[in-house]
Amino acid sequence: MDSSFFLISCNTKSQETQKTDDSNWDAYIANYENGAGSTTLNMDLKKVAPKTDLAYILITGVTFSNCNKDGFPEKEEFSKLYEVSDEVETTISKITKTELAGTFTYQCERLNYYYINDTTQIRSKLTALYKNKYSNYKYYINIKPDKNWDAYLNFLYPNEEIQENMSNQKVIEQLKNGGDDLTKSRQVDHWIYFSNEKNRDLFEKRIAKNGFKIENKEKIDDPDKPFKLHISRDDKVDSESISKITLELRKRAKELEGDYDGWETYVVK
Repeated sequence: MDSSFFLISCNTKSQETQKTDDSNWDAYIANYENGAGSTTLNMDLKKVAPKTDLAYILITGVTFSNCNKDGFPEKEEFSKLYEVSDEVETTISKITKTELAGTFTYQCERLNYYYINDTTQIRSKLTALYKNKYSNYKYYINIKPDKNWDAYLNFLYPNEEIQENMSNQKVIEQLKNGGDDLTKSRQVDHWIYFSNEKNRDLFEKRIAKNGFKIENKEKIDDPDKPFKLHISRDDKVDSESISKITLELRKRAKELEGDYDGWETYVVK
């Protein structure tokens, strides 16, 4: 066993002090009625949604024929789709204040979700753009009120299970980049925080039955959840295995008003 370095995912307590002016764009794939769909979105908009000055949603994009069996664009199609999106955004921004919330690709169709504050001329301008420059594509335009930002909050934004998978996948990719083939079990550490000592002790007793070892517990300087618990167990860390573990730990922590705060392990070659 060669432990080369340690990696941490979704450790929110260590990230709370980090600030950046850049938007936090992320992506995920999920299964829908007719197959897989890919969503790319600005995760940071969750902090400010809904924006009252952007009360309309514009959903627009094209259907493409150069797609694979899963309904996603072939490699050579991406540059053209990016070009279409850039032209659409340029056209919209000349008419109204706009915020691109995300993109959804599904069944050979790629749709952008824009929040806007003025719908005047949007449909006619976009129709002219599609017909004049991209007549080889079937286009889609849908404009409707969405003052509560339901399209972003309830469709684009990932649910808890998908967020768990997204966070885990980032660590898995780092492990793979370090030469780990993910076939071997190794020690995996987890951190959970509680508002009171009683709930932490209850959690500790419950997870001890599942083979988890208590590495450390202490009281930290945190006004909301100062009772910290560090546990570990030997496990595999492929996507299916680790997501099952972290979802269960998060669920159990939530039952006791606790916050599961992520996991750490090392590269095994």
